[in-house]
Amino acid sequence: MADVLNTFPGARRALFRKYHIGGCQSCGFQPTETISELCERNGGLKATEVIAEIRAGHEQDKAMEIVPTELASKREAGETIRLLDVRTREEWDAVKIDGAEFVNQELVQQLMSTSDKEAFLTFYDHAGEQSIDAAAYFVGHGFTNAKYLRGGIDAWAREVDKSLRRYKLEK
Repeated sequence: MADVLNTFPGARRALFRKYHIGGCQSCGFQPTETISELCERNGGLKATEVIAEIRAGHEQDKAMEIVPTELASKREAGETIRLLDVRTREEWDAVKIDGAEFVNQELVQQLMSTSDKEAFLTFYDHAGEQSIDAAAYFVGHGFTNAKYLRGGIDAWAREVDKSLRRYKLEK
């Protein structure tokens, strides 16, 4: 599964969405486990179907992606885009993309209850790893233009606004 996740980073989301596999401790999988072992352990699923689901999930992830230069072009063209920062408060306080909104529970509730489902929402984090989950959550709730910024604020600072201070997260 480690190789699968390296090739298809959204595999965990795809497996959970379709089969409820990998979302919690009891249904999780190990990095050393093979697709065949995973299928066997989960009721004899067909490996070809599971692989097809992972590939379809990968395509769904790609459809939610926006690269920094494309986002910058859309903003420069005057498109209405809500830029939503899902990083920690400390990261937000340290550096942010101009015009962004800090995402907290209150803002999520507001977006869910009052936003147009076709509004252009772009989520970002530090490197694009968690913001894809936020975009997927909104897509799952009917938002047709929820995106995540590939590479996050780090890519934005490298490719678009070189004046932004870059930083590294400790793991």
